[in-house]
Amino acid sequence: MHNLDYIDTLIKARWIIPVDPQQSILKDYAIAIHQGSILDILPSPLAQTHYNSRETIELGNHALIPGLINLHTHAAMTLMRGLADDLPLMEWLNKHIWPVENRHVSESFVFDGTQLACAEMLRSGITCFNDMYFFPEACAQAALNTGMRAAIGMIAIDFPTPYANDADDYLAKGIALRDKLHPNPLLSFCFAPHAPYTISDQALTRILTYAEQLQVPIHMHLHETPDEIDISITSYNMRPIERMQQLGILSPGFIAVHMVHLTDTEIQLMKRYGCHIAHCPSSNLKLANGFAPITSLLNNGINVGIGTDGTASNNRLDIFEEMRLTALLAKAVSCRADTLPAYQALEMATINGAKALGIDTITGSLEPGKAADITAVDFSDLHLSPCYNPVSHLVYTAGREQVSHVWVNGKMLLEDKRLTTLDSKQLENRATYWKARIDAPQ
Repeated sequence: MHNLDYIDTLIKARWIIPVDPQQSILKDYAIAIHQGSILDILPSPLAQTHYNSRETIELGNHALIPGLINLHTHAAMTLMRGLADDLPLMEWLNKHIWPVENRHVSESFVFDGTQLACAEMLRSGITCFNDMYFFPEACAQAALNTGMRAAIGMIAIDFPTPYANDADDYLAKGIALRDKLHPNPLLSFCFAPHAPYTISDQALTRILTYAEQLQVPIHMHLHETPDEIDISITSYNMRPIERMQQLGILSPGFIAVHMVHLTDTEIQLMKRYGCHIAHCPSSNLKLANGFAPITSLLNNGINVGIGTDGTASNNRLDIFEEMRLTALLAKAVSCRADTLPAYQALEMATINGAKALGIDTITGSLEPGKAADITAVDFSDLHLSPCYNPVSHLVYTAGREQVSHVWVNGKMLLEDKRLTTLDSKQLENRATYWKARIDAPQ
């Protein structure tokens, strides 16, 4: 390597936690970034002799980690945060959420709600989110305006909404959107049939055909509640996973969300077909859906990532909280303190999510050649001293309030806790506008 190669950015940090197979923790290292990608990771003393950077950022008391990946959310639902709390899922959906959506969801609602979500996610260290909602073009535009990475869900359900009339209409609009925006370095796409009880076999068969042709994942709620399983047994004389198997949906291109109620046989099915799971512990707890068998899934080598779900069923877009809950619940359910250690929880929040989305060659870990999607966590707060193991602190002690800087594709989107691409006051004004609309008498 030539001395003093010219690069865009050099970030020096107390620790770099690359999330690699060796579970490395690198002390006093630096990341060299050029043209949006990680060029090199090397000891800080060597960095100055190797690189001449346009910008050098000294983060002497920080840990740099891969940008967190929110494997399942409904970003625009930030505008419905706290709207109808403490209700069973089907009552919550049928009597509150769906009626509000039918009255108010539009392109502008989705754009405003997604931008509000992007602000919260960036401030929480999230650089990529996998979305499932109506008007996905507005979601994509909000993500691009912010500079975030997003997997855009091409949603499909059987009943009409303000966005589309029937499954064919949803699919046509989703595919047209992907054709329009693909390829874009910040966007990927998933087919997003909502749930087994809202989509027919005929529509799922079409989705599978398209997914195989376009080589995009399928992202779907599955085995979230006992009600969902009962509906499937009544309607199809089989549990939802068996129905998905018969339709050919189970594959390495399938991301199943929640997966709370599983038999051992069903866990083996997921393993056999190489499916991925999006684990949403806060949402499962808040909607009283139960405890997903995460330890069994991981022990069977099934790839599990972490999602927040939407703020209407979690109230936070906070992967730090989800990591901590994931680890603690797994220990409690298995009655073993050594279950799901901290580094594994961090892997679930980063590289595992990238693998599920099929973007693990681009993001999910810090290594040369990958996009510079980086989150900096400040360890200066008193409650983070002393620090024996920074990964333990990240999972069990730190919170999103310690996130100080975030880069996506080498661009700084959060600088000293300040959003660089979004106007907080404007977002607050739009949130106030939508609250008034939703609160208005019908």
